[in-house]
Amino acid sequence: MTSDVTCVREQDDLLTAAKQMAQLGVGSLPICGDDNRLKGMLTDRDIVVKVLAEGRDPGNVTAGELAQGEAVTIGADDDAAEILRTMGQHKVRRLPVIDGHSLVGIVAVADVARSLPERPVGDLIEAISERG
Repeated sequence: MTSDVTCVREQDDLLTAAKQMAQLGVGSLPICGDDNRLKGMLTDRDIVVKVLAEGRDPGNVTAGELAQGEAVTIGADDDAAEILRTMGQHKVRRLPVIDGHSLVGIVAVADVARSLPERPVGDLIEAISERG
């Protein structure tokens, strides 16, 4: 798990979010509201596909506009099996880690790959890579 997590604010425009991703060297950021609660996840792919490809101005679209309901998360005390199940079921490569109502980290496929035997990781990659 990566515990040093930076949020993009709900009201931040996507140009700001993209610059933040570039500075941090990441491809996604959690979207946090004024109440510091997780509102969703924003990926570089979201910016490209849902904004740039549609001819929209990233300076005029907020991160909150791309938050799609409740984010898929795991609890801080969930084990590796639960992480694998959740990633596979929801076809996601990154999971915000929540302790109570607080965002405490992000678990990525790479984190799982480093800590588990080869076969479960292969199964996970296959599950999240399937086209639906």
